[in-house]
Amino acid sequence: MNADAQIRNDRIVETLTNLLGKDAVITDAEERRFYSGDVYVEGEHCAAAIKPKDKASLAAAVGAATKAGYAVIGRGGGMSYTRGYTPIRPDTITVDVGAFNRIVEINEADMYITVEAGVTWKQINDALKPKGLRLPFFGTFSGIRATVGGGLSQGALFMGTARYGQCADIVLGLEVVLADGTVLKTGQGAFKNARPFYRTYGPDLTGLFVHDGGAFGVKTQATLKLIRAPKHTGYASYGFKGIDKAGAALSEIARSGIAEEAYIFDPETTDKNFLAVNIREDVKTLVGVVTGQASISTGLLEGAKLIMAGRSFAKEGVFSLHMVAAGRSEAAVDHDLATAREIATKFGGEEMPNSIPKAVRGDPFKPLNGVLGPRGDRWAAMNAKVPHSDAMKIISAGDALLAPYRDRMKAMNITVSRLFIAIDSYAFSYEPVLHWDDEWLPVHKRTPEPGYLSKFKEPAANPAARALVEEIRLAFAKMFAEHGASSNQIGKTYPYLDSLNPETAKFVRGLKSMLDPGNHLNPGVLGLK
Repeated sequence: MNADAQIRNDRIVETLTNLLGKDAVITDAEERRFYSGDVYVEGEHCAAAIKPKDKASLAAAVGAATKAGYAVIGRGGGMSYTRGYTPIRPDTITVDVGAFNRIVEINEADMYITVEAGVTWKQINDALKPKGLRLPFFGTFSGIRATVGGGLSQGALFMGTARYGQCADIVLGLEVVLADGTVLKTGQGAFKNARPFYRTYGPDLTGLFVHDGGAFGVKTQATLKLIRAPKHTGYASYGFKGIDKAGAALSEIARSGIAEEAYIFDPETTDKNFLAVNIREDVKTLVGVVTGQASISTGLLEGAKLIMAGRSFAKEGVFSLHMVAAGRSEAAVDHDLATAREIATKFGGEEMPNSIPKAVRGDPFKPLNGVLGPRGDRWAAMNAKVPHSDAMKIISAGDALLAPYRDRMKAMNITVSRLFIAIDSYAFSYEPVLHWDDEWLPVHKRTPEPGYLSKFKEPAANPAARALVEEIRLAFAKMFAEHGASSNQIGKTYPYLDSLNPETAKFVRGLKSMLDPGNHLNPGVLGLK
């Protein structure tokens, strides 16, 4: 860093310290490195990270930083693997929204919850459970750490997604800090004398800030829909000999509306999951299964089934489809499970012990040991969402894309696994995940439980494998765009802006120019440079 750049950094640090206090401004080199990398890659190291404690100080800090010519990036739980919050410029201030972790209001009469952007999905679930309430979509695999603000910026999905869609589908309104420090509200909460119970009175301004990767503003608060928690839950798993039949069954289950979650693991994913998990020893999972049932007797029976199944449920080479059904009555759940059985049988599925969906729901927000693979390896996912009728097209295209890489992948010990998820009745999600041995990034060293991390020796740096993984990821992103696919966690990985038709791209650029004329907010995200 040259002398002029250091002087400039010192000035912004002094300004931010005066606004926020010394403890809220982080300049240590190792900490700045941590805040500048995600699960996949490191970006330029930010000049400083800040932890504002209230909305007014955040707004003042954002306004001061952008006025001084610095980029500003909001960071939630840090679980991106698409360069979602990694800086492309060293003169960047990263905002850790973790201090914004208050649940502002739980309105049981009007069925909404208002939370600050740094609240985690687990935190919300824990607060709602004693009240018999729940979010419709209620979190991600990483929900113990992933935040509402990050999820709304990046496109979180999984828990409840087969019936209720993604996090974007449950948000009623937002509070956002714009590039100049202005605080903007959307939804009914933006109106005088109104409460935030409704989203679309007039143009849907909330939608402009959802899945934006922080390009249009830094989220500080969100209001989300509530539902009464289902009283009864059931589980089912089926094995299929090929992805064509399994995928067809998943799509039909999605269209039928009978599942809260429905997903397929390929044989490689199943093997990796159960290398890292021992259900027989996982007391938390068992307790969750038992207490998650409407009656103790049912819970004990389900827990016993889980213990008996252990790891022995999977058959070699089988694509396993897993689903969770939930409803207000046992009869309703039984009906949904019977419908699922009919669908699976129609496509050649064989019923198998339902260990996986039961274990996931028994303890949905586990510690994030899975940020590393079961042998201490690194991983990075890609994602394409397509109409159900295009499911096999995108899967086949993915197989064809990987074919010419297979020899090089084998030589570098790069493997691929795949996850397939139903999103409401309207979308099929295809997620190839690349795994390889490489030196760990700061997030890999800080996130897992110490006992889990101690089982592994950190691999040596592997730049050749890392380069090939990046080449394959870029090829996937290009192929997804050619198939008109959507992707969550757009970050700086997918060619979002270049994939739009010209008129829409012009509108998006114009919106960015209006809200952030200096392109200070997360430059590079969405392809906005």
